[in-house]
Parts: sequence; structure tokens; C-alpha cells
Amino acid sequence: MSRNLDSPVQTQMAVAVFKTPLSGATSMDGKQHHKHQHLQRQSSGRRVFVQTETGCVLGMELDRSDNVHTVKRRLQIALNFPTEESSLTYGDMVLTNDLSAVRNDSPLLLKRNFMHRSSSTPCLSPTGKDLQQKDRSGPIEILGHSDCFSIVKHMVKDIVKAIKMGVEPLAVHSGLGGAYYFRNKRGESVAIVKPTDEEPFAPNNPKGFVGKALGQPGLKSSVRVGETGFREVAAYLLDYGRFANVPPTALVKITHSVFNVNDGVKGNKPREKKLVSKIASFQKFVAHDFDASDHGTSSFPVASVHRIGILDIRIFNTDRHGGNLLVKKLDGVGMFGQVELIPIDHGLCLPETLEDPYFEWIHWPQASLPFSDEELDYIQSLDPLKDCEMLRRELPMIREACLRVLVLCTIFLKEAASYGLCLAEIGEMMTREFRPGEEEPSELEVVCIEAKRSVTERDVFSPRSDVVGEAEFQFDLDCDDLESVYATKIQLTDDYFTKNPFSNGRSSLGKLEESIKEEEEDEEEEEDKTENAVPMIIMKDSFFSSAAFHDKAPSLSKLSTSMKNTHLSDTARKHPKPLTRGKSENTSSGHKSANEQLPVSASFVKVADMKEDEWALFLERFQELLGPAFAKRKTATLSKRQRLGTSCQF
Repeated sequence: MSRNLDSPVQTQMAVAVFKTPLSGATSMDGKQHHKHQHLQRQSSGRRVFVQTETGCVLGMELDRSDNVHTVKRRLQIALNFPTEESSLTYGDMVLTNDLSAVRNDSPLLLKRNFMHRSSSTPCLSPTGKDLQQKDRSGPIEILGHSDCFSIVKHMVKDIVKAIKMGVEPLAVHSGLGGAYYFRNKRGESVAIVKPTDEEPFAPNNPKGFVGKALGQPGLKSSVRVGETGFREVAAYLLDYGRFANVPPTALVKITHSVFNVNDGVKGNKPREKKLVSKIASFQKFVAHDFDASDHGTSSFPVASVHRIGILDIRIFNTDRHGGNLLVKKLDGVGMFGQVELIPIDHGLCLPETLEDPYFEWIHWPQASLPFSDEELDYIQSLDPLKDCEMLRRELPMIREACLRVLVLCTIFLKEAASYGLCLAEIGEMMTREFRPGEEEPSELEVVCIEAKRSVTERDVFSPRSDVVGEAEFQFDLDCDDLESVYATKIQLTDDYFTKNPFSNGRSSLGKLEESIKEEEEDEEEEEDKTENAVPMIIMKDSFFSSAAFHDKAPSLSKLSTSMKNTHLSDTARKHPKPLTRGKSENTSSGHKSANEQLPVSASFVKVADMKEDEWALFLERFQELLGPAFAKRKTATLSKRQRLGTSCQF
């Protein structure tokens, strides 16, 4: 198995690292491997879409004799693209030879491992005659077969007809990434398409925000470049019954000459416009009158705010600002009281680790009102295990760390709603408190730190040797060193943490165009983290998918919290030293390099570095600690209301 040693998020995504590939096929854990084999279609006649880290895409049909080497060879012939010293990845998996785990219509990513990335290597997508000979897929192909995509299929047919009639898409000039309005034969916008290789800092970004290869950290360190597209689809799939009104969204392979192709990762010298194939998110365009940042929010329907907030909590949305809440008048006359809210832009949800979310609605008066009975019933009906199974089935490229965040936040939402907390209180508990010069973990992160501490304590005092056929992980610690271990996990170094400019009360990614900061990524930070952090446990077993989890984890249908013999340490929240951001320097270049501009976000706790049984114990302890945390929050809320009186009531 080849490891992506040059990825700065390698240590953040433990589930992507394995010591021994199973069955000579992939680096996937055994249970997950068998599950994919069970779900996959017959090995012959499958179609995949291979994307290089520079953005070019090739669709190809696989037969029984194909393997990783034949796929690379076909890619090299079709695109004249070097494939030596490269890895073919499928979500968390690094494919070594066998392709039996790859499902039909799946996107694969070809990444170079040890070769020096040349900034002058262009994206050589198949064009013209080559495209017709090498790629037999249609101009727009939906990656997935869910019944939820029926609306998208009708939209695709209308757009394909319009393209044949000469109706050209329109580029969207706002925003940081490349986006395009695709229209029907009447010239009406039908869908907005966002290519994954034109995201901010991706190789083919048309607006100068370049400098990263696909798979490296993007706007958020916990969301990789090229992976916001499937998150948009995940938000739509998780919005059961269109509860929050997310527009229909799908992942597609789409071919058109309107797309941008830069001459290398530095974004220089745009190439001549030719047919280019892209992997992109494809979302229904919703006509609207304005967005939530254009007008006052006090008259927005309480139910709409609650429903969108419930979704944001579940998916840990790190970028819910007013600009991605569309407002549509329902009366058509202008009466502001009758409006519909449409949430869009969910590419920065489901991060690989907890960080600081951004909830625009957190201070809206609607968020302070209690949930309705209908909303409480919906919350209690949520099943994070079924959510994970659905996402693995529909989006097999999704990373397990993202699913853990989904499970954690869904449990948190269900427990908080059962305890009687309102939407604003839940959002505040998930949001970090910002103080000048320092950043502290949120109340949710404090609970996670304490729960993980309990699991670590169990591991130190009760080393396990129940794993057969693999080397046992051992902590190189004595019992006397336990206190220093906890201090290391909680008191994190200044070099590792820097202030996050996208937190509540400061700024949002929606305003990033106005406040981009330049900042170098220091490789020494990774060394400091490695030296100071507790040894990371490498995951080898799939979480949630085995019977072991269901035997050990508490039933998610019974969300009662034990209040006995639990204590949440207040000291776990405090970060004793002020946090300072590294100095940024202005660049004379016209291009906005990601290496110069990306801020480093603090990560107080990771959920991806636990084995399956540890994850089950972590969740059990997590639920036990939520009761005291909610009680503390209720006390603080009552005290605040007594000080403010009734002036802030809705």
C-alpha cells in the first residue's frame, strides 16, 4: 500500500492509514471490505470515472480482467498523463491491484506519491476526437442510482437538449470557486454546477485561488480540496422528506467547453477553451428574491429557521452564513411575512474532525424558541447508524471520519432536544468562545475531550491483546506518566493552535473575499504535534458496521443520560496559553496561493484515531457526560435571562 506522505492531513485521517492491506486488494478494513463486496454490482460492465489530482477526468468501462495497473495504463494513453509512482484511491482506500471493492459509477482519484509536483503540468483532459474514442459516457452522467436523484435526471435531460441546441452555460462571477449556471432550451437557469477541481485553491480555480492538489487541505483543514462536492450531495440525502428544504443535488461527471483549465497548479496562462470533463456537484437552481444577509431576519418563519438549524447541527456545518440562505417570497406581492428559506452551499459540512462551526442563525430570536412537537418527533426519529449506512451506499467515497462526526453530532442533537434545550443553546454549546489572543474548545469539544480521556485511561491501565493476526498497539508509558499524558492532550502547544478567523462573532467564509489572509503552512508544526501528542491509534476495523458495536454501544433509540457519578472537569476547557497566529506576509503575485493564505484551525479532539471498541466506549462515556453539561448550560441560560429581564424575548 502506498501512503500519501505529502498530505498535511495524513495524521488527521487515521482511518486512511493501515499497516497491512487485506486480501491483497485494498487498505480497507476487513468488515468494510466484505460489505462493499456484498453491495457491489457484478464485476463486469462497471463504469468508473478516474480523476487526476490536477482535475482531468476520464470515464472508462471495466471488465473482469481490469486492475489498478490497467486503469493507470489506459489513463496514461488517453490523457498522456504520467502514472508512475502514483496511487489510485477510492475514498479512504488506497487500491493496490484488485478493483472488486469499487462500485459502479464511482469516482477514483489518481494521486502522485513521491514525485515532485511540477507547477507547469497542465490538465490534459481528453478533447474532441480523443474524447469520443476514449470516453463513451454522455455529456452529463449522474454518479449514483438513488431514487432521490429522479428530479436531477429530468433536469439533466433538459440541459442536454439545450446544449445540443447551442444554449451555453453562464459562469458565476461571485464566490471563490468556479461555478456555472446550466440552462434549458428557453435560456432559464436550471442547475448550478461546481467542478471539484475549480474549488478554492484547487488546480483549475478560475479566480486565482490556487496552490493545492486534490486531496490536500482546503479552506478548512478538515475538508480536503476536491471533496466539497460529495458533501453537498450528503446534505441533500440527509435532508429526509426535504425537512430543511435543501435543493436536489447529485454528483455528476460533466463535459463542456465552458469549464476552466489552468496551465499548472499555479493557475497561469488559461488554455484555449475545449471540451473538458469534470467531476462536479449538480444542484437545482432555485429562483429567489434575495438572501438572508440582504434583509432583516426577525420575520423569517420559526419552523424554517429550526429545520435548517437542525440540519446544520447534524452535519456540523462550518459555513452557515446569510449568503447561503436564499429567501423566496411566497405571495408574489412583496409581503415580507410569507417567505420560504432555501439552504444551499453545504460543501464545508461533515468535516473530518471537530472544529469551530459557524451558525448565522444562532443569535436570531427564532432560535431561542422551543422546538415544536413535530420537530422533536423528527429529531427523535433520526438514526445515525442508518444515516451512515445510507451515505456509504450512495457516496462510497465518503470518509469514515466524516461519518463519525455525523454520528457524534446527531447523538448530541437528540440528547440536547430530549433535555429541553432550544436550537440557540445547542448551537452555542457547539461553538467555541472567542477571546482576543486565545481560542478555547467548545462545550461539545470539552465533553469529547473528557470522554476520550476516559477511553485513554482504560487503555493505559488495561492494555488489550485481543487482536489476532496484527501487531498490538502499546502505549510507551508508565502509570506515573498518565498525568502528563492528559496534560499533553488537553494543554496543546501554541505552534499547533492558531486563531480561527471564521468563528462566530468574527467572520464567515461567505465574507472571505473581503478578508483573505496570507499565511505559510509550517511543516515543523506536524513534527511538534507528533512529539507532543499522545500516540495515535491506527484504525483497522470499520466502526459501526460490525456486531461488536451494536453489542457494546448504548442503544441510540434510548437517549437517557445517566446523571450519577459523572463529573465534567471545568479545567478541561481552559487553554492556558494565549493563541497567536503566525505572521502573514503580502505577496506580490497576482495569484492567491493556498500555502500563503490558509489559516490553521485548532483541533482540540479527533474522533478518527480510535478503534471500533474504543469508539463504542467513547460514545457511551460521551452520552453519560452530556447530562451534566446540559444542566450547566441550563443554569447559565437561566442566570443570563434573569440579568437581561424580558427585553430579549421574541
